Amino acid sequence: MRVVIAEDDALLREGLVLLLSTAGIEVRAAVDNATDFLAAVTADRPDAVVVDVRLPPTFTDDGLRAAVEARRRHPGLPVLVLSAFVENSYAAELLADGAGGVGYLLKERVGRVERFLDALRRVADGGTAMDPEVIAQLLVRRKADDPLSTLTTREREVLGLMAEGHDNTTIAELLVVSDGAVQKHIRNIFSKLGLPSDEAGHRRVLAVLAYLNASQTK
Repeated sequence: MRVVIAEDDALLREGLVLLLSTAGIEVRAAVDNATDFLAAVTADRPDAVVVDVRLPPTFTDDGLRAAVEARRRHPGLPVLVLSAFVENSYAAELLADGAGGVGYLLKERVGRVERFLDALRRVADGGTAMDPEVIAQLLVRRKADDPLSTLTTREREVLGLMAEGHDNTTIAELLVVSDGAVQKHIRNIFSKLGLPSDEAGHRRVLAVLAYLNASQTK
């Protein structure tokens, strides 16, 4: 896997480079600002990018806006946001194309190296890796005619855990139910969201994106 990193904290940036290199992941570029990040993505066409939200020059949402722009220029580019903050509007834009390959982790909540590496690989493969706190903040507002309103409470719990990136076995363990029960809930979710049967290989990601996108329409 080839990765581009955008992180303005020098110690964290170099730490990420060392971590990924040790894991056998090639870091094609490690930059500290949004402009150089976009240039590196164009030049190196990485398999995934790791981006902080707050980068120079304004230290507000430059990194996340650059990630959105990178996906516009290179559709489907896998993006893993690694930040201390949740920026709702541009996070929603990352999800809007429905292509998958999106993750958003909070730095202080990444407790294990293995979890970060697993999230990066999952995103690079077209999946999702969302921190529960990010999901919670994205779901603050909902429409009265939310397309997910037909889901039961348990189905929403299952879908939320899918958004975090958990597989069926882990979801079953977390909810203390059987694997068969989880599979039944997921089938119901797909059916209620109207996901076509010919999308079987991608339906899990589509369901997660539908879940997160629905929260963004006031």
